[in-house]
Amino acid sequence: MTDVYIYDAVRTPRGKRNGGAASITPIQLGATPLRALAERNDIADNTVGDVVLGCVVPVGEQGGDIARASVLAAGWSQDVPAVQLNRFCGSGLDAVGQAAGQVAAGMVDVAVGGGVESMSRVPMGADRGAWASDPSETYMTHYVPQGIGADVLATKYGFSRQDVDAYAAESQARAAAAVQGGRFDKSIVPIKNSAGLVECDRDEHMRPGTTVEKLGKLPAAFEAAGKAAFDQRIRFKYPELEAVSHVHTGGNSSGIVDGAAAVLLGTETAGGTLGKKPRARLRSWATVGSEPSIMLTGPVPAAEAALKRAGMKISDVDLFEVNEAFASVVLFTMEELKLDHAKVNVNGGAIALGHPLGATGAMLLGTVLDELERQDKSVGLVTLCVAGGMGTAAVIERI
Repeated sequence: MTDVYIYDAVRTPRGKRNGGAASITPIQLGATPLRALAERNDIADNTVGDVVLGCVVPVGEQGGDIARASVLAAGWSQDVPAVQLNRFCGSGLDAVGQAAGQVAAGMVDVAVGGGVESMSRVPMGADRGAWASDPSETYMTHYVPQGIGADVLATKYGFSRQDVDAYAAESQARAAAAVQGGRFDKSIVPIKNSAGLVECDRDEHMRPGTTVEKLGKLPAAFEAAGKAAFDQRIRFKYPELEAVSHVHTGGNSSGIVDGAAAVLLGTETAGGTLGKKPRARLRSWATVGSEPSIMLTGPVPAAEAALKRAGMKISDVDLFEVNEAFASVVLFTMEELKLDHAKVNVNGGAIALGHPLGATGAMLLGTVLDELERQDKSVGLVTLCVAGGMGTAAVIERI
């Protein structure tokens, strides 16, 4: 198989729900990083062999093949094909993997993977999938909403409200320091309207100055739903739990935001066509199935699978990006993989910055690449939990 290299990675800011990016259609949101890639890298019309974009709620304004619509809206050649995929929260990273697979297989020399999600305009659950809404389809898997799963994970592994709030406060502090230090500036491209005016040029969801004491005053977000039905359902799967401890709130869970990202991939020889040197090699990627009731344990086996494929160990990795869907997910992953928190989400994560579902995985890949370059380190690993009980991961190595 041909080695796959990363030549560039860009993202939009994460606009808070009904914030600066909400006036932008999902197609134009998806077009924003594609347009920036072309401008930054002087990509010729017929250079890119395929574009793969993740989108988790592909209905309404995000329906159809939003990847193809975004390619055309970005002003790219009609000769460039594109496809949308949905692997829930892993979609953005999986899109990079599927684009990379085409490069590795020799089908194309250059491809783009990324994602887009306008959560202001197309809310979570708008697709009304039967697995989450039809009791006859959820019975065998003991389905509960992910927030309940996060509380079950915390209960099962002993993470207290203090633990998850402390992690969330640290995420906010790290994100604030990253913004103040300009660590995201290299890769953020502003979101503009049809008149060319900037609507959003910064991550809007952050709450600098957040403390554990302030977070401790927030109500448990999933307790009412749990007591109404879901706590009883999940205890059929985990009868050893006497009760579910509802510790997650809006302050220690990922933020609802809008955003898009794109990663430029290619063979080593494609660098000549692009006139660019590669920034990193995509060493491996992996997607796994995991326990479908809690749904949040997948980052551990996914990371292990990706490292095995790369011929690496945890000790070989300099920096980790573990998506902060909920604080307990990162605490669980760090505990199971014995990770040093000083190497994990060093610039904060989705608790502070937000989680634009279909785009987050591609955003995290760009974030870890930028940080590896800033710290002059070599190997980064990105991993995300995925609804339905899955996990996805990728390992990159700087050139």
